[in-house]
Amino acid sequence: MRDSADNGPPEIVIDFGQNVAGILNINFAGSQNKTDGLPGLRLAFSETLEFLTNRSDFTRSDNARGEDKLTNGTDQIAVQNEPYTWRDLLGCQFEQQKVCSDGLHGFRYVKLWLEGLPSDAPYISSTGSIAISSVRLEWSAFLGTPESFTGWFECSNEELTQWWYDGVYTVDLGTDVFLANETEPRDARSPSLEGKQVLFDGAKRDRDPYVGDLAVASLTSYLSHDFAESTRNVLEDLALHQRADGWIPPASINNYSLPLFDYPLWWVVCSVDFTMYSGNTSYVEAYWPAILKVIDEYYPKYMEKDTGLLVKSAEMGYGDYAFLPRSGPVTYYNALYVHTLRYTSTLAAVLGRTDDAHRWASRAETLSKAVRKHNFDSRVKAFYDGGSCPNDKAGTYCDVHAQDGNSLAIISGIADKNTSTQILDYWHKAAARPYGNAFYDSSVLSPDDQFADRVYAFISYFELQARLMTPGASNSAFDEISRLYGWMSSHDPKITMWEGIGPNGSAYQGAFTSMAHGWSTGIVPLLSNHVLGVVPTKPGFKRWRICPVLEFGDVSWAKGEVPTPHGALGVSWAKRGHEQVTFNITVPHGTSGVLCLPEIGLRNRNVTVNGAPVAPDTFTQSRFGIEEEIPGVSLGEGAYSVMMGVA
Repeated sequence: MRDSADNGPPEIVIDFGQNVAGILNINFAGSQNKTDGLPGLRLAFSETLEFLTNRSDFTRSDNARGEDKLTNGTDQIAVQNEPYTWRDLLGCQFEQQKVCSDGLHGFRYVKLWLEGLPSDAPYISSTGSIAISSVRLEWSAFLGTPESFTGWFECSNEELTQWWYDGVYTVDLGTDVFLANETEPRDARSPSLEGKQVLFDGAKRDRDPYVGDLAVASLTSYLSHDFAESTRNVLEDLALHQRADGWIPPASINNYSLPLFDYPLWWVVCSVDFTMYSGNTSYVEAYWPAILKVIDEYYPKYMEKDTGLLVKSAEMGYGDYAFLPRSGPVTYYNALYVHTLRYTSTLAAVLGRTDDAHRWASRAETLSKAVRKHNFDSRVKAFYDGGSCPNDKAGTYCDVHAQDGNSLAIISGIADKNTSTQILDYWHKAAARPYGNAFYDSSVLSPDDQFADRVYAFISYFELQARLMTPGASNSAFDEISRLYGWMSSHDPKITMWEGIGPNGSAYQGAFTSMAHGWSTGIVPLLSNHVLGVVPTKPGFKRWRICPVLEFGDVSWAKGEVPTPHGALGVSWAKRGHEQVTFNITVPHGTSGVLCLPEIGLRNRNVTVNGAPVAPDTFTQSRFGIEEEIPGVSLGEGAYSVMMGVA
């Protein structure tokens, strides 16, 4: 690399082939000076070619203040004359913050060019020559290898299979050790997390763990690697910072003070998920008092007596996962509260906490009735968002509907089967985009932000889950998945999954957007929990349910393993037209469960287990707020071949 007065400074771009995270190492063969000062090298990092310019798409100093702010968009090197290895560590080569770098980066591309910043004189020069012998990455994140996978998924559709592994890789990139000199600089340093493995909010920008992300990212982690520690560390740390009124902070950022209204509920949901997948009941027993304070103290004080709805005031701040400007009896907050109440009541019953279970189930039913009574828009057959439009009279409902509230209304059982079908039909008509389904059917709340063209894979996960739960809607889930994950996998940087998608399929916040974000990896639990069909019904999969969705696009077979504390639960199924479905199940020691036998239009429903005819059992599961009887086969430890249909 030499200077070139005629054509501008020489530069090279290195493509790592996919998003990576870590410390860049450059082996220099040496340099030569033409003037005073060592030859200067500038580095710009980016996850995409679109935002690969003469500044990084994001670097740590972008969010830093005062002494923490070391750079203005690029990392700088004063290249020594003798051969040596440079490591991109946070700090400066000279006193008075001269020739500085921001350290760890998440990126696919790095641009290097010969140039010294005037502010770094006299230590650095824009002239001379630099010789580079090699460049390598010092990997920082969790390294998923074939040996580390304790769960896996495969199906007849190669794209779905690839997206499952892409989702796992995205979460792996965001799983790392929390270090003060690598994390978010906006008062996010936390002595109680220092040196611990955590699930970060994103590989590039949000080097800080947010609990809402764990509602999806942790499921991806549980279903692929035996590594629940990164989730527990985050959940436990946030519980230890619970306020006296029961509110739990969403993250360590701003010294645990970011005012999000929905994230205490996500903390509870994620705590139940952690217990169900890991079997670690000691955690939930230790933090049961924190759960009680969230559910029974913090949210009830915001319940409106006249309507029975949970109401958020405008004075409480921006409020939720997308920093939305909404307040009032918002359907999303109410449906999330119902979901939390019902989900946690099932765990309370398993743990023998019957009073809590009954109280929460009763409150969920009462609140569900209130949401149905006050928030349903019979004109379009979907729930209103629930707040007022800008400049509207307080207490009036804005004519706008949101993906989050409607999806969670289905999952939580607020909506019955018929209403769920109506909601999903409406949402496809109103919100389908080439890159997924938008999270609002109108941009009236914030016209400049074009909400009606914004897609969040995070919230789309819950809509997709609702489609896979609703009879007759599974193929619409396949269509939406193909648009959403197909778009991300076919656009730079490929492989990893984006924080959000904006108008025309763009990165929704431009260069600032995290293009490797764990909350967007819902494809993993969708395929493992619904298409493969495996979910725990007691902590640690002591009891489980296998209810695969067999009518799902062009998928004719699926197979995989779901890790449990007792060993892998292996499942495969294959269809032969309308003649036969065959299941092969391997049940680990100390567990038992039910394989449900779905209606898929078979000509008959003869059932054999290991070649012997059986009469299916019936078992109950709660869907849409009611208990349903499902035909199935009870299975204990061992290997089984189950055939349904024509022998």
